[in-house]
Amino acid sequence: MSGTTLARSPLPTPAAVAAPAARPTRSGRRWRRAVSPALLLAGWELAARSGLLPAEKLPAASTVLHTGWRLARDGTLAGHLFDSLARAGLGLLIGGGLALLLGGLAGLLRLGDDLVDPPVQMARMLPHLGLVPLLIIWVGIGEPLKITLVALGAFFPIYFNTYAGIRDIDERLVEAARTCGLGQLARLRHVILPGALPALFLGLRLAIGAAWLSLVVGEQVNAQSGIGFLMMEAREFSQTDVVVLGLLVYALLGLASDLALRVVERRTLSWRRGLRAS
Repeated sequence: MSGTTLARSPLPTPAAVAAPAARPTRSGRRWRRAVSPALLLAGWELAARSGLLPAEKLPAASTVLHTGWRLARDGTLAGHLFDSLARAGLGLLIGGGLALLLGGLAGLLRLGDDLVDPPVQMARMLPHLGLVPLLIIWVGIGEPLKITLVALGAFFPIYFNTYAGIRDIDERLVEAARTCGLGQLARLRHVILPGALPALFLGLRLAIGAAWLSLVVGEQVNAQSGIGFLMMEAREFSQTDVVVLGLLVYALLGLASDLALRVVERRTLSWRRGLRAS
């Protein structure tokens, strides 16, 4: 080989390496996420003011907000809202607790899988909102009907995601934990529970949405309080602004519960690094 010396290209300095695009700050993302709802409200207001939307069909957004402020000021809205929250919370607690128990039994034990999963798979094909006539015969038309509907709506998403979250855990991790001397309870706490938490949070988010949907139907059956009762009473007097206000309250409750659950999920699963949107 000749004595010609090959010139080596110098290594790129850190400054020469292109820096990744900076991600928007959390406060910036909050503002950006508020743009589309604000545009929808503005479009709604303009369409109502220009006459494209008849007032008797859909009043302006400002009219609905004024009605909400009036009902909040005299305490009417707060009383109905508290009753709706109590029903949703109790139904979610009953349905979610039962789903966690049965989903855990079916996911962890072969006997539980054989005994629990087949009837649940059959029951999930029945629309629970279509069971209202039968539930009226079973539990009456009072508070148990509304709580039962919410519990049924919350049960299936949590059950199936608990079952799937446990079954999707890599069995080699469980075997490694057993080899390291971890007992059954320790494996459940340190391996199975963390592995199933992402699916469980997904099921809980779906269950909350189903719970609010079930509550809308339940509170329209012989209710004496609640947002659904407020809407039904307003319909009798053709108060469209109150009906739309009730729908907005349900939507805001769903959004607020989902945001709160996202915060809990982010803190609980801080160890998990998933793909982030660019």
